[in-house]
Amino acid sequence: MQDKPTRILCIEDETEMIDLMQLILSRKGYDVIGAAGGQEGLEKIRKEKPDLVLLDLMMPEMGGWEVYQQMKADEKLKEIPVIIVTAKAQSIDKVLGLYIAKVDDYIAKPFSPSELIDSVEHVLRKPRA
Repeated sequence: MQDKPTRILCIEDETEMIDLMQLILSRKGYDVIGAAGGQEGLEKIRKEKPDLVLLDLMMPEMGGWEVYQQMKADEKLKEIPVIIVTAKAQSIDKVLGLYIAKVDDYIAKPFSPSELIDSVEHVLRKPRA
């Protein structure tokens, strides 16, 4: 039996956005940790083994797609679900993310608290291969 809360890692270069997601999701009982950028995010993924990753695409140093590719190339990390949370909201970006890169979900900024919660709950309910 597992009593520990679901751990979510939010990889985002804007600390205000990490704080906002922590506030929204912690009210639902999730344990949310933040990483300020792609490199720090990858290190925390390897160390913390989160149940879910919320990933921004546009970050300095290492962008979200590079983080995602490195996760999927790593046997220990590739099963961790990823939700893209980004200001890149054009339809083509969403199609690339969902159907080509096969991310678990895609949320455009700005988003509503219910949109974030619905996406997280939907992805966490999906059966894993």
